[in-house]
Amino acid sequence: MIAPNSNRPSRRDRLRPFEYVVISAVIAVFIGFVVVLSTRQVTLALVFAGITFIVSLVVIAMLALAVKPDAAEKIDLTEQDHQSDSGH
Repeated sequence: MIAPNSNRPSRRDRLRPFEYVVISAVIAVFIGFVVVLSTRQVTLALVFAGITFIVSLVVIAMLALAVKPDAAEKIDLTEQDHQSDSGH
């Protein structure tokens, strides 16, 4: 059983990758919708939606990596470093 004081990620931290996927999916659906309305070709719209999904997911992930951690995150990172050094 997991101890109540263990360093488990919060629900928000666990759902953050899902948020990135949902945002990318919404952008891809919008682009696919625009392409299908302008060209009337479903295949072309699916291709554009797929490319848009991948590109937007990569861009969002890269932007998330560029954000500097705040004070609370720095403390959490140092605690995790000390735990990994002690073998836990």
